[in-house]
Amino acid sequence: MILLIILIIIQSVLLVAAQSLLKISVELFGKFSWSWQYFKTVFTTWQFAASGACALAAMLVWMYVLKHYQFSVAYPLLSISYIIGLLSAQFIFHEAVPFTRWIGVVIVMIGVFFIVK
Repeated sequence: MILLIILIIIQSVLLVAAQSLLKISVELFGKFSWSWQYFKTVFTTWQFAASGACALAAMLVWMYVLKHYQFSVAYPLLSISYIIGLLSAQFIFHEAVPFTRWIGVVIVMIGVFFIVK
């Protein structure tokens, strides 16, 4: 079970990294236009490429988890990504995360605890 939790944490970190890098990259793209310059910017932004690499790595870890563990246990554990996502919002994007959101995440994690038990 500990290996599953470690794999889920790795997968969640990769997913949140992919989404965080994607958010950073779309902010760098500027206003959308159907121009070569816009798409050149999209495909030459390293954050966009890193986002794709993290998403691919997360998918590979998830494929391993799906092959070796019960879906009914593994899938609810993905809610760990909620915690990592809120941490990313707060510390990378400097967003104000209200206390009520943290309470919501704690409630979800309590539910996950009962699913895993």
